[in-house]
Amino acid sequence: MGNGSRAARLPGIAALVRLAVRRERGIAPWWILGLIALALVMVEYIRTNMATPELKATYVEVIGANAFLRGLGGGAVEPRLEVLATWRSGGFLYVASAFAALMSVIRHTRAEEDAGRSELVLSGAVGRYAPLTAAMLVSGAVSLLGGVLTAAVLTGIGLEPVGSLAYGAAVTVAGWVFGGVGAVAAQVAGGARTATAAALATLAAAYVLRYAGDAAGVSWTAYLSPVGWSHLVRPYQEERWWMLGVSIAAAAILYAVAYRLLGRRDLGSGLLPERPGRESAPGLRGPVSLAWRLHRGLLAKWAAGVAVFAAAGGALSPLTRDLLARPSVVVDNLRRTLGIASGPEALGAYSWYLILIIAYAVALYPVLMTLRLRAEELCGRAENVQSTPLTRLRWAAGQLVVTALGAAALMAVAGLVFGAVYAVLVGDLASDLPAFLAGALSTVPAAWCVGAVCVLAYGLLPRASAAISWLVWFLTAVLGQVAGPLYGVWGGLPVEPFHFVGNAMTGLPFAVVPTTGLLAVTALLASAGLLALRHRDFGR
Repeated sequence: MGNGSRAARLPGIAALVRLAVRRERGIAPWWILGLIALALVMVEYIRTNMATPELKATYVEVIGANAFLRGLGGGAVEPRLEVLATWRSGGFLYVASAFAALMSVIRHTRAEEDAGRSELVLSGAVGRYAPLTAAMLVSGAVSLLGGVLTAAVLTGIGLEPVGSLAYGAAVTVAGWVFGGVGAVAAQVAGGARTATAAALATLAAAYVLRYAGDAAGVSWTAYLSPVGWSHLVRPYQEERWWMLGVSIAAAAILYAVAYRLLGRRDLGSGLLPERPGRESAPGLRGPVSLAWRLHRGLLAKWAAGVAVFAAAGGALSPLTRDLLARPSVVVDNLRRTLGIASGPEALGAYSWYLILIIAYAVALYPVLMTLRLRAEELCGRAENVQSTPLTRLRWAAGQLVVTALGAAALMAVAGLVFGAVYAVLVGDLASDLPAFLAGALSTVPAAWCVGAVCVLAYGLLPRASAAISWLVWFLTAVLGQVAGPLYGVWGGLPVEPFHFVGNAMTGLPFAVVPTTGLLAVTALLASAGLLALRHRDFGR
């Protein structure tokens, strides 16, 4: 790299910003809408289900008595609508903003290099630092817009303006900090996938550090976590504006480091090069074995995350048992919110909703795997594979088989871990473990159906498939049995597949007809998607 001025290395940035905005228009609006929707849903949830000061005070007492709940929201909580609502939603909004930003930066930098497009762009009148600068500006603007609109909407429904502004600012700076994390990872890692894994691992570590500290009552650990910095702003309470400065300074340092590292590496390679893979044995070169080698690392990370959440859900069982045994307004409110009837099955019915939360999350796995098909196609690796006897249809089918088995394996992990912890704490291992495993596996056809819709979009409308896939999963979650009760929709809506999955923990017989129908629809959609893929132009 020459010794010219930094300004001389930034020609073409305006064109790259326009290009990045054009590519983000199918993704960013949905992230922003999700942030706003979650903030509003939590406000309405508290307003509807904890309408009196007594209910709010009791809820705060329940939070203070349980480590899992204390860690979930983070920081001190007060029995006020705006504090309770942002305490519930903040832990998700900060992470969602951070996730969207780091993915955006890596997508517009390292992923472009891996696909070979950056080399073509830089062969023109474009400076070396222009792609990173454009990615930083666009991802930062999306984070800013998400925070500003969240604050504006909360102010519009009657919450205190200063607190709403502090909340929106905390959402924004979380995105800025982890946009910087993504920028550094893109320079260090040997490829986009490694960079994404490293950035997500950093986000997970920051969240776990903050969560563990709040759960254990060791509040100072939040100061060590970039996610904790947003929690420490404490909107609608002290409004610690100086904590925003900490996040902004950290983001500036991370981007400065990324610029420095960018000047020290070659285009298309990282400071830590990719480890060369081992040559596979002759029996491991079919479409399924190829897909397994590509998916196994990510599947292992998903399995670890699912196991942790399932264990946490099972650990809540004693608290829930004691809470459900108390005749009070709070208990009645909880039963109504979760749709739980009185009787010995109440605790199992409650556990079913936690399993459903895991199932809705696992439904994202086939969505991401379908998006990977499109990424492999665009970067040219899929076309290289098809220069062998492996046809386009066999390549895609192998990926889908491994994806389907992976989703089933994830739910099996959820059922086994949840059931084991539940049985040890409040139940019986011989009867509860099989019941939880069967209940978790009963949700698999619905998760497959979500993925099949994405396969159809990939085959018919490849350019719009990413936006369609994210929209399908988002609507499935928002209109489903878990989120639906927050705005008065019980049992979900029949436009999403989990609506047809019955509560397996209440002793009801296995529903053969709905499950068979879901499997038939899944097979039809996936077959139509593969047929469309076979007949359309590839790589466009």
